[in-house]
Amino acid sequence: MHPILLQFGNVEIRWYGVMIALAFLAGTFLGVREARRKGYNPELIYDLLFYVMIAGVVGARLYYVLVSNPVYFLYHPLDIVAIWRGGLALHGGLVGGLLAGIWFCKKRQLAFWSFADLLTPSIMLGQAVGRGACTLNGCSYGKPTRLPWAVTFTNPAAQAPHNIPLHPTQFYEMTTDLLIFAILWNFRKKTRFDGQLFLMYAIVYAIARFVLEFFRGDSLLFGGVFPVPQVFSVVLFIVALAVYFWRQSVSGRASPAPVSIR
Repeated sequence: MHPILLQFGNVEIRWYGVMIALAFLAGTFLGVREARRKGYNPELIYDLLFYVMIAGVVGARLYYVLVSNPVYFLYHPLDIVAIWRGGLALHGGLVGGLLAGIWFCKKRQLAFWSFADLLTPSIMLGQAVGRGACTLNGCSYGKPTRLPWAVTFTNPAAQAPHNIPLHPTQFYEMTTDLLIFAILWNFRKKTRFDGQLFLMYAIVYAIARFVLEFFRGDSLLFGGVFPVPQVFSVVLFIVALAVYFWRQSVSGRASPAPVSIR
């Protein structure tokens, strides 16, 4: 893989940053389309995604800094902002983006759960495109394997171990994300209560990430035993499932009549 797109002396333009930007653009395009379909002003999407982008990147970076090597970053604080080299943790980005979304909806007096459903396909598509950044950068790499579809990183700038056949976990996760996106996209007009699509995303992705983590070779361990993303996925699954049943119960009491499909 080739992490560096262009280089001018000491100035580098990395594929990682380019792909992350494309992920946000893809999510924005889809979000605007869904906003029009659901009767929202598309300008709200541009405003929201500006805050979500900032909060998501900050959250993703802080998560990575805190769980990867906080001592190193304590002595090299300028490296904290070097996100173009990689080091954005998805779970941290989701938390940051979620907090920004809650704040934005409260500020604009929008129904959070309805708006969350609107943006769920955008989130999933953005994740899939973003995995292309990991593929080119060599981060989020897999464990050594002898399988015929193993990938071997040879570029010195890649973050993965060099010259060792590895599970192509970036492709595993990209394929999984696209599959989840297809499911959510086809289900988006069949939801029975606000928040159902978003909570489905959280539940299904938590399960998928838990399984995929068995193939990852770069995960930090919680208590020296369990990969941190797996612990986070378990917590996410439990919380999302509980909220799903709560939202379903509240919706059932508020609207006993059958909900028409939009």
